[in-house]
Amino acid sequence: MTRALNRSIPFWLLLAASIGLIVAGLLTVLDHLGTMTATLKNGSATGLEVYGGQSWVVLGAALLGAGALGVLLTLALAVVSSLLGAATAQPIALDPIAFDGHDEELPLDPEGALDAPASPHAIEREQQAASDADDATAAEEAQNGSSGSSATATKISVK
Repeated sequence: MTRALNRSIPFWLLLAASIGLIVAGLLTVLDHLGTMTATLKNGSATGLEVYGGQSWVVLGAALLGAGALGVLLTLALAVVSSLLGAATAQPIALDPIAFDGHDEELPLDPEGALDAPASPHAIEREQQAASDADDATAAEEAQNGSSGSSATATKISVK
């Protein structure tokens, strides 16, 4: 295993939890199977021991299977980690950027626009003006290609 995997807390938690599930599953299955077998052989079995014991055995088997799956996943992570190795990043040397012909500094904020935030009223006026311009453009486009009845009625004066 690599050093990165040896120091990985989630890896070790997965391994410990998987082993814990295997132990819990085995104890549950073996305890209830032993109780069912003993009571059925001597003839003193009750419904609780037989039917309840079956449910406990199924639960123990599920715990056992989950633990085995976790151990297999842990082993697969260890194999993949050892095959790939630890990722080593090499630093890249960056050369300084040369600016030819620019001796003077350019102001980053020439008019101080970044210093003063726009007022809410100014933003609202800009949005309203943009909305009015869009509405006027939409009305002109709606008249283009139409029969021109409204446009003709406004241009002709009836005497």
